[in-house]
Amino acid sequence: MAPSKKKHASCQPCIIPGGFTVLSLQFSSDSVAQHSMYVKEHRVRAEKSSRRPLDRTLFVLNIPPYCSEGVVKDLFSQFGSVESVELRDHPGSFQESGPRLSRFFRPAGKQGFKVGYIVFQNSSSLPAVKSHPHDVPLVVCSEQRPVATGVQKWIQQYTESFIHPDKLLQIVDTFMQDYDKRKEEEAERQKQEAEQQQEEEEGWVKVTRGHKGAKARPRSEAANQRTLQREIRKKKRKELMNFYTWQHRNTQKEHIAELRKKFEEDKQKIALLRAQRKFKPY
Repeated sequence: MAPSKKKHASCQPCIIPGGFTVLSLQFSSDSVAQHSMYVKEHRVRAEKSSRRPLDRTLFVLNIPPYCSEGVVKDLFSQFGSVESVELRDHPGSFQESGPRLSRFFRPAGKQGFKVGYIVFQNSSSLPAVKSHPHDVPLVVCSEQRPVATGVQKWIQQYTESFIHPDKLLQIVDTFMQDYDKRKEEEAERQKQEAEQQQEEEEGWVKVTRGHKGAKARPRSEAANQRTLQREIRKKKRKELMNFYTWQHRNTQKEHIAELRKKFEEDKQKIALLRAQRKFKPY
């Protein structure tokens, strides 16, 4: 009997150079074409945001356009509970750029392949994703999770673009309340800095209590700089002009020579005045 040409599933993950694991993606169970995504544990030392904990964040490349944040969350929920999903056009550190706007006030996003940051609730979900077999694709669209494409997707987007006036008013009111709160906090902060600067100009520096065992220090970086400048000026005033002994001796010699020269000039002036003086008793 001739050997079967059908390839058996390897049940092994596919790891490529760079430490990325390849995950196969299939739009539906009856689709022939497959798509590849590349996942890796997110470990960036420069990442300081608490939104991406290093032990629970998965970095994903080559996410297709038909996968929204909700679809990506459902896909990876089979490996563990997903806390948050962030899709971006390019990889980069998380930056808070002002208040979070509603989707009705954000510009239209770029339609293309994206990168994603998936945060799980447990760190044990990352090894489960990286050990997923390459021959077992993840199915995007199913009866339990339908994903609209083509004309149906356009109709859905057009329908969702309309918003009820009451809901829009609620969104605007919430944004304005947050805006007023931020303005009040900024004004209070500027007022405190102005008062602190005035106290420092008068010779007082206000300090705050740190953690136990820590020394008190000025509250702001600007106060630290001003205190340092004052110390530098004070040190310069106290600094001796002639530090070395030979410099001090030469200066004394020059000073004595100058005094002697001035003394001789004064003697000549006095002799000249005496010669010019005329005494006439009669």
